[in-house]
Amino acid sequence: MLKENFNELQIFLVVARERSFTKAAGKLGVSQSALSHAIKALEERLNIRLLTRTTRSVAPTQAGERIIACLEPRLAEIEHELQTLLQLNGTPSGNIRISAGEHAAQSVLWPKLKPFLLEYPDINVEMVVDNGFVDIVDGRFDAGVRLGESVDKDMIAVKMGADMRMVVVGSPAYFEKNGIPLTPHELQNHRCINMRLPTAGGLYHWEFEKEGKPLRVRVEGQLIFNHLSERIDAVKCGFGLACVPEDLVEEAVKSGELIQVLDEWSPSFPGYYLYYPSRKQHPPAFALMIDALRYFE
Repeated sequence: MLKENFNELQIFLVVARERSFTKAAGKLGVSQSALSHAIKALEERLNIRLLTRTTRSVAPTQAGERIIACLEPRLAEIEHELQTLLQLNGTPSGNIRISAGEHAAQSVLWPKLKPFLLEYPDINVEMVVDNGFVDIVDGRFDAGVRLGESVDKDMIAVKMGADMRMVVVGSPAYFEKNGIPLTPHELQNHRCINMRLPTAGGLYHWEFEKEGKPLRVRVEGQLIFNHLSERIDAVKCGFGLACVPEDLVEEAVKSGELIQVLDEWSPSFPGYYLYYPSRKQHPPAFALMIDALRYFE
C-alpha cells in the first residue's frame, strides 16, 4: 500500500506545504492537472478527503494534518540518514531554507554564506529576504536570522554577529540649514525619514536610552520607506534625518558625507542570531552551516 501511494503522498505534502496547486506544480515541475489527478487518486484510494479546496486556497483537512504529522518526521529521518551517508563519502550535500531580514542578509548572513558555499558546492541554500517576523516552522524554513531580543524562547539561538547600534544621521547641508538636535525630544522639530514596520504596519518609533532609561520618540517627515537603501539615500540627499544601523553609514560618517548625532543616546544591543527549532539530530549540511555562521568574540 505504501509503495503504491508513495509518490502521491509526496505530492500531497508539497501541495499542503505550499497551500496552492499552482505553487506546488511550479516547485515539482509538473502540471496542475497532474497534481490534481494524483491527489484525487490518493483520496479515492484511502477513501478520505485530505485537502479542502476553495477558489483562493488549499488547506489540509484534519485527516490530512494527521498524515502530515506522521510523514514529515519520518521523511526527515530518511533525509538525515541519506545525507549522513553522503557525509561519510566526503561529499556533504542537502537543501537548506533560511529566512532573514534585509539588513541581516546583507550584513552577516550572505558574507558568511559565500565562503561556506564555495567550500561545499553540493549544499544548496535558499535565502528568502523578508523584513517581517516570519514563522519559520509554518513557512517550512530550516532556520531564520533575527535580532537576539526578538528570538522566541522555544528556539535554539546561535550568535552570528557583534552587538549593534541604531544611530541618527543627517547630511552637512541639512544640519547647516536646520541645526543639530541635542536631545531626542528635539527631533520633533526636524524633518525625519520614517520607516514603515512590516508586521503591524505602523511607523517605527525611534528608540534611545541614557543612564539606563529608555526613550521612544515618534518622528515626522516628508518620506516613509520600508527599505534601508532608500532611507540612507534620502538622508544623503538632504531630505532629513534617519535612524539606521551604524554599520551601514560608518564609511559615509568617516568621509564627512553624513554627520552622526545623539551618539550618547544610542546604546548597543544584541546583534543577529541564527535560530531554529530544537531537534535531536541535524543533517550534516545544516550542522556544517551552523558552525560556519557562528560568531566568535
